[in-house]
Amino acid sequence: MMPAASLKVAVFGARAIGIYVGASLLAAGVDVVLIGRARMRAQIASQGLLLSDLEGRQQRLEGAHVPYQESASALAGADLILVTVKSADSAAAAHAIAGHAKPSALIVSLQNGVGNADTLRSLLGGWQVLAAMVPFNVAQMDGNRFHRATGGELMIEADARLEPWLAPFRQAHLPLQQCEDFAAVQWGKLLLNLNNAVNALSGLALKSELSQRAYRRCLALLIDEALTVLRAAGIRPARIAGVRPQLLPVLLRLPDVVFKRVAAALLKIDPEARSSMWQDLQAGRLTEVDYLNGAIVRLAESLTRDAPANRRITALVHAAEQDGVQPLSGAELYRALH
Repeated sequence: MMPAASLKVAVFGARAIGIYVGASLLAAGVDVVLIGRARMRAQIASQGLLLSDLEGRQQRLEGAHVPYQESASALAGADLILVTVKSADSAAAAHAIAGHAKPSALIVSLQNGVGNADTLRSLLGGWQVLAAMVPFNVAQMDGNRFHRATGGELMIEADARLEPWLAPFRQAHLPLQQCEDFAAVQWGKLLLNLNNAVNALSGLALKSELSQRAYRRCLALLIDEALTVLRAAGIRPARIAGVRPQLLPVLLRLPDVVFKRVAAALLKIDPEARSSMWQDLQAGRLTEVDYLNGAIVRLAESLTRDAPANRRITALVHAAEQDGVQPLSGAELYRALH
């Protein structure tokens, strides 16, 4: 087994999460190359990067010291490939990896949703692919600052091949928590990610949105419906936010004063944090709603059931993709979901 110092990491799909994770590893002394779009390459070259987090850590990297490539050919030579592209681009990412990466590279999906690692595995028969989960939010701020605005540790499928990477990730303040039943972890995270659509349509920062019972009732409705579908499918989601998934709807429906007191951990969110779906809508990009709320809809359909609230919010987000965001109050959104 090669020492980590001689190993190379490629981050494929360098947007907010990919840049934060890749640059954190780079700052910890790991050999890293970021692979993404020309616009971000130019932005990093001219402004550099500033990493910050909830604990007050800050790390500045000069643009000249951040290896950034636009071509997938930069995957060649990488020992660890972190896939951070959007879910819709998983198949294209797999084809690029197959065309450029060495067969011994370990592929890790750091993507939202529940099926991305399976998509990569189905198209990358000669590579080992692991699923991982990013629990925290990263907001891109002015000055090319990438701010980790919520807590949590990276979770990943348990595998012996991770051994040389444990120390470097820990040194980068990104400890890897290995899990045996990772499907349960992914479904547990997806339940929380159902809030991405609520946040995107609210137009508010995450903390402000979750502090209002009207929006939490919308999320409780979506989670309740999802839990019913998961039970029918025989899926038991893991506890992700320190609360049993089955108790989340009850907790979310509490009055604001009570919620703030009993759910302080859920509100440990930087006031600057917003969901990635909000960021996509603001930038005029397509969102991942089909792989979050849409995943619940498709699972329900596979069981000849319906998930009307998740279906309706998926349609609302698609409408916002086409026509722009017209923020909805919590009451307006709740009525639209019924």
